[in-house]
Amino acid sequence: MCQSLVDKVAQSRQLQAVTDPEILPLFEDWFEELENEVLSFARDNHPVTANGLAEGIGLSRAGAHFMLSKLKREGKIQTGE
Repeated sequence: MCQSLVDKVAQSRQLQAVTDPEILPLFEDWFEELENEVLSFARDNHPVTANGLAEGIGLSRAGAHFMLSKLKREGKIQTGE
């Protein structure tokens, strides 16, 4: 849990370096909503693949692959790939 918090702080600092401070909270909120949508989809469609996720919630295949890799690395999801 502590590592996750450290990672989020590091990501936040990286984003602050390249974006308007007023936009950052909007991006973080959107990304959190997207992550929750992916987790919900994965619960209902196990095992989930990047192709299935892309088709299921309208992400590009690259975006779906990124989200699945991120969530798998964080131990929040298991994939079928």
